[in-house]
Amino acid sequence: MTAAMNHDARAGDELPGFTAGPISRLGLALYCGASGDHNPIHVDLDFARAAGMDDVFAHGMLSAAYLARLLTNWAPQSALREYAVRFVAITHVGDEVRCSGSVVERFEAQGETRLRVELHARSQTGELRLSGVAVLAIQ
Repeated sequence: MTAAMNHDARAGDELPGFTAGPISRLGLALYCGASGDHNPIHVDLDFARAAGMDDVFAHGMLSAAYLARLLTNWAPQSALREYAVRFVAITHVGDEVRCSGSVVERFEAQGETRLRVELHARSQTGELRLSGVAVLAIQ
């Protein structure tokens, strides 16, 4: 972890953000192998163009993984109770993925104090690519 979860965290508190990328063709090929997602639209330019795209583009789950890293940079993986994302826009080769999160709620559930965190992955121009929410137990 790069920063510890604040056990007094409240709504409005920001998680330490980070930037991944820029997205590269090599990185996409490596992610294919790591994830098992070998959809050619992510690595084969001819296939992507035949599908009506200008270029290959990143797997949505790659950006979801970056948002998960944002969480585990801040809190231990064992604190994670829920995690969900919504794909908003395509992340292109050359894009950065700027990850941010903020606490929106502190609550009690199943004998634990928990935090609900809103998550965002944006391009270097600020365009939203993924949004998400996570619930973490304070440990």
